[in-house]
This record gives sequence, C-alpha cells and structure tokens, in this order.
Amino acid sequence: MLVDRNRLYHHVQRLTVVPRPAETPALEETRQYVTAELEAAGWDVHRHEFNARNENGRALKGINLVCTHEGQEPRSDVRFCVGAHLDSREETPGADDNASAVAALLEIARLLPQQWPANAAYELELVVFDLEEHGMLGGAEHARLSKLRPFDLAAMVSLEMLGYCDHRRNSQQLPKPLKGLYPDTGNFIAVIGNQNSRALIDAFVGGLRRVPELPVEHLQVPMNGELLQATRLSDHSPFWDAGYPALMITDTSFLRNPHYHLATDTIDTLDFEYLHQVAEGSLLATRDIIERGLR
Repeated sequence: MLVDRNRLYHHVQRLTVVPRPAETPALEETRQYVTAELEAAGWDVHRHEFNARNENGRALKGINLVCTHEGQEPRSDVRFCVGAHLDSREETPGADDNASAVAALLEIARLLPQQWPANAAYELELVVFDLEEHGMLGGAEHARLSKLRPFDLAAMVSLEMLGYCDHRRNSQQLPKPLKGLYPDTGNFIAVIGNQNSRALIDAFVGGLRRVPELPVEHLQVPMNGELLQATRLSDHSPFWDAGYPALMITDTSFLRNPHYHLATDTIDTLDFEYLHQVAEGSLLATRDIIERGLR
C-alpha cells in the first residue's frame, strides 16, 4: 500500500499529547504541526480566521486551514474538497476523534502530489476544520465561503473518526431504523451521504473497496439527514444544507467506540491496521474522483 502506517501512528501520537479544544495554545500548536507537514508536501496553506457563535450563543474565533497545490496542472475551475476537523473536546486527547482522520488527511496530502492525474476533472482542496466540536462551525464557514468564490465546488468529503475497529459480534450499535440492515460487527468503514450524493457515494465506495479485506458499508439518507441526526455530526452537514453533494467517512463514532468524548480516547485504543486500510482507500477514492469527476 502507498500509505505509510508508521507515519499515521506518528501523526496521531503527535496530535494527542494533550487535548486540543477551541481557542487554546494546544490547538494552535497542533495546527502549526499540521501546517508544517502540509507545506513540506508542497501545499499552499491559507489560515482563514472567522468568528462564529455556538448553539449556546458563545462567541468563538476559529481558524480553518484551506490548502491548494500549485502542482495540479492544468488547473480546473471546479474543486473537490476533502477535510477533517482538528479540534477536540477539552476532556479528551481525541485520538479517534479526530486525530485519526487528520493523520489520514496528511497522508493523502503527502502522496497525491506524487501522482497527480493528467487532465484532472477537478482541482483538489484540503481543509483542516476548526470548531467542529461546537456545532460544525468550521464546516459551516467553509460552506458559506464556497458560495462566494469564483469557482464551483463539485462535492465535499469529511473524514470523521477513522481508527476504531472491533471484530467481536455485537460490537456495532445501530440506530433503530437501521437495525437488521447493517452488520453487528464493528469492523467496517461507513460512507454516509444525502439525497444529492448518489454519484459521490458510488465513487468513494468504489475507491475504498479497492483495498483488500476492508469491509465497506454505505447509507444514503433522505433529505439532509434530519430524520437521523447521528448522520449529521460532522463538517459535511453544513454542505448538505447548502445544497452540495457531501459525505461523512466514519467508523460510526459513538455507535462503536466506547471512548467517544472521554479521556480514554487514546492512541492505544486505535487499530492501526484498520486505519491504514481506510486511509489507503480514501487516497484511492480521492484520486479517482479528481481524475474522472462524478458521473
């Protein structure tokens, strides 16, 4: 596989020394680390600062890292966005939530410039989101900006908790409407899209399934997931609300991982063979989409 498992481990280890909640020096320190890794891979990293309020009315300052690469030639006037949130809650080091996904994003960032497809359909944009833990505020800000920019956004993918796997029966919980429709073993990666995301679901599932022995499941929710709120809990949901095709790629979070939002969400609870497979599949899917577009 192209993705380096040791690099994934190193990134998660580096990001989870302490919790990294919003507006803290710890979050800024990890943001500097991520920026350095992206720039070393040739990405132009723009710090987009923004103000927002959470659902309790608290005023917050956020910083999204918006990244493009000059090596993408010829440049397309249509972008495909892949992102992951960097912030954690204050009570957790957030190894699965969401250092696992940031590590995968950094490997995508390192490897894709080594194999840019010729005559790509889309230009790739990577985003490291802030304030996800306060209501997907970083995602909402980038969805807002995407409506104002002079190029089209074809689709968006949010990498959300990619590293927890449990091969025991009955380790996977499911919302009541989905019981009996999906496996009860928590060893699959889930691809979740909305009513506008059929082509995007098919393309990303196809990429993930190129990785041997990685179980992949997908769900297309009606409307924008309002009837199944668990499907809205990442930075993809503001893009759904803005009318864009978007996905959440996830190990299903609290429906599988007992350490969700706890101090025990540490690196030693992750399955790095599983994360390695998911990161590889996400790399393959991303490359396929920027090369061929969505049909």
